[in-house]
Amino acid sequence: MIVMNNKTTKTLLKTLLYLFFIVLATMVIYPLIWIIINSLKTNSELFTNSLALPKNPVWSNYIKAWKLGLSTYFLNSLLVGAVSVTATVFLGAACAYGVVRSQSKFKDIVFYMILGGLLLSPQVALISLYKIIDKIGLYNTYWAMIIPYIAFKLPFAVFLMRSYFLGFPKELEESAYIDGCSSIQTFFRIVLPISKPILASTAIMTAIFVWNEFLFALVFIEDKMKMTIPVGLSNFRDALVTDWTVMLAGIVIGSLPMIIFYLLMQKNFIKGLTAGGIKG
Repeated sequence: MIVMNNKTTKTLLKTLLYLFFIVLATMVIYPLIWIIINSLKTNSELFTNSLALPKNPVWSNYIKAWKLGLSTYFLNSLLVGAVSVTATVFLGAACAYGVVRSQSKFKDIVFYMILGGLLLSPQVALISLYKIIDKIGLYNTYWAMIIPYIAFKLPFAVFLMRSYFLGFPKELEESAYIDGCSSIQTFFRIVLPISKPILASTAIMTAIFVWNEFLFALVFIEDKMKMTIPVGLSNFRDALVTDWTVMLAGIVIGSLPMIIFYLLMQKNFIKGLTAGGIKG
């Protein structure tokens, strides 16, 4: 009787867990489907019944959004994102590996000082950053976005990758040293190639932050030709007045790169987070 009760309890818990994940998935997927469906409508169809399927899909909304400036915003986001993600992953890996393998008695202090960056909110530092960026002549340049992005994501990157490097086998490094490799050569030839999962995890999480960041891109950039997708899409409403379906098409285009990037890297992403969580 007790065994049956235990089985019933386990079945009930599993059912509730599945229901929870179904509800959670619906909450995430439904808005995406709604945006895609309505991006293929005319404005009159959108306001008449936003839940209905489009009678005749209006693919020209995507072409119009692309020609109205989204192409420029898209390329700007790719440029800023590529530089920010590459620099964050590389600097984070080098710093985390250095902290783990350092023989200094101050390495823990250095690590905790780096983690202190997680306590600083980007919104709190906005005014100070604006004054500094303007003072050194970086205002209204790509670097006005890239440098803060790297600075604010680097502490988390170090934290995540340090957990992974703590479980990295020293035997591989010692073998490289015996073969005549220096510390730098060992890092590039042995450590980085084997650490692809955690590098992918860090890259994805950094890319999502950079691609969707709005505040810094709004405050530090004035030239429309240098704006990224989030700020550029916010300008669509002013430029298009009531052409909401074109703006929705722009949102779909702007969302695709991160979705594709995650699908390509998801295996390494899960492995990296799991390995880092266990070894940390």
